[in-house]
Amino acid sequence: MNNFRKRIITGTIFIAAILGSIWWGPLSFQVLFFIAALCSLQEFYKLVKSDKLKPNFVLGFLIGAISYLLISISAFTDEHLNKLVLLAPLIMLIFIAELYRKKENPFGNIGYTILGIFYIIIPFALLSQMAAHQGNYDRGILFGYFFLVWSSDSFAYVFGNLFGKHKLFERISPKKSWEGVIGGGISTLGIAYLLSIYQPQIGLTDWLMLAIIIVITGILGDLIESLLKRSLGVKDSGTILPGHGGFLDRFDALFLSVPFVWAYISYFVNN
Repeated sequence: MNNFRKRIITGTIFIAAILGSIWWGPLSFQVLFFIAALCSLQEFYKLVKSDKLKPNFVLGFLIGAISYLLISISAFTDEHLNKLVLLAPLIMLIFIAELYRKKENPFGNIGYTILGIFYIIIPFALLSQMAAHQGNYDRGILFGYFFLVWSSDSFAYVFGNLFGKHKLFERISPKKSWEGVIGGGISTLGIAYLLSIYQPQIGLTDWLMLAIIIVITGILGDLIESLLKRSLGVKDSGTILPGHGGFLDRFDALFLSVPFVWAYISYFVNN
C-alpha cells in the first residue's frame, strides 16, 4: 500500500473517531482525548529522552492524568476550575522526586517533565472547557473548532502546493509558504461563515474571530512542533499513525490554538 493511500485511510479513521466521539457525548470524547493526551505525552517524553536527559515518565504520566481529569470533569460541574489548586503541590512533587532519582541534568529532567504536562495535557483537557457553553455540553462548538483547524491546515496545503513561492519560515519549515497561509486563512473564514449559519449559538463575528485565532495559532503550533523535531534531529514525532507520523504531528495545531480559543470563548462568548 502506497503512502498516499495509507494517509487517506488513516486520516478518514482519525476524523471519524473524533467526530463520532464528539457526537456521542461528553464522556466519549473525554475518554478519547484522555487516551490521545497520554499517548502524546508518552511520545513527547520518548522523543526528548537522551543519554543526558531523562524526564520522569511515571510522575509525569500520573500528574498529567490527574490534571486532565480535574480540568475536563470540572467543565460540566458547579465546581468549575476550583480544584485546580491541587495541581500546584502535585507539580512540586516533580522537583522533590528528582532529589532521589540521581540522574544527570536534574533541572533539565524537571523542565521537560513539566513542559510535557503544560504543552500537551492542558490543551487536550481544555477542550472540555470549550464545549461547556453556558454550563451545558455543546458539541457544535467542538465540531466548529475541528472543522476550522482541519480546513486551515488542508487549504493551506493545497494553496501552498499550487501557488507557494514565498517562504513563510524557511529556517524551521521550508515547505510552508505565505500563499498557503493566505489561501488557507481566506478559506477558513469561509468555513466560519457557514458555521455561523448552521451553529448559530455563536454569532458570525465570533466565528470569524475564532477562525482568525485558529489560523494564526495553528500555524505557529505547527512551527513550534517543527522546531522541536528539528532541534532533536527527527523527521516525525512517531510512527503510530501510518502516513501521518505520530500524535504530536497530528495535534500540533491543537496544542497552541486550544488555550487561545478557550480564552476567547470564556471571555467573549460565554459571558
